[in-house]
Amino acid sequence: MENYNKIKELLASVEADAEKFYNGGNSAAGTRVRKAMQDLKNLTQAIRTEVTELKNKDKK
Repeated sequence: MENYNKIKELLASVEADAEKFYNGGNSAAGTRVRKAMQDLKNLTQAIRTEVTELKNKDKK
């Protein structure tokens, strides 16, 4: 659940930059959005791995 909570926090923190980029044309905000999306990708992969491990652990 820790990584899931990190995802929620990350999405909340990047919302303002996404607004600045998409509606204001701020390219620096776009860079921050891209970095946040890469971090999001890494967190989601960590969750997938964790879920798979826990699921397989229960099968043993």
